[in-house]
Amino acid sequence: MVALAGFVGSARRRWVAGGAIAVAAVGVGWLLWPSPSGRTLPPARARVYTEFSACLLSDSSGVSGKAAAPVWAGMQEASATTAGKVSFLAVAGPESESNARLYLNALVARRCDLILAAGTAEVAAVRARAPALGSTTFVVVGTGSSAGNLTVLPVAPPAGVSAAIRDVVVAASERTSPH
Repeated sequence: MVALAGFVGSARRRWVAGGAIAVAAVGVGWLLWPSPSGRTLPPARARVYTEFSACLLSDSSGVSGKAAAPVWAGMQEASATTAGKVSFLAVAGPESESNARLYLNALVARRCDLILAAGTAEVAAVRARAPALGSTTFVVVGTGSSAGNLTVLPVAPPAGVSAAIRDVVVAASERTSPH
């Protein structure tokens, strides 16, 4: 019986010792936990956009290509001003109007409020399809005249193209966004 009492007492002491260690560990952790006071959180990285979207159809070089770079720069400036969404879609494969039309159709299906085109085949695709897509507004940089839902901006130095694109995108955003 004495042996059994020693065994029970020993088990109880182990539980008490283990509990004391656990309480001590929690206490030390609580004391060392960094306090939120005096700390500031970094600014949120998420950006709230309006419902307006402008989409660029570019050649396979994307937004770094000679034709698309100033257009993209103007679109980004407009987005910073209006909080409208801007995106681009680069045409892959052969540089042809028929191939560019496939990608143009994808932007139309995305319901972009404004579609811009940069690149020879891309501009040709927009010129060919714009009359049939009256509910969408299109912008190209090149020669010729504006008609209906197609605005043609004259070729200018890159800074001039960027400024003109920025102004067109801002104006389109103001027309489309609710006030």
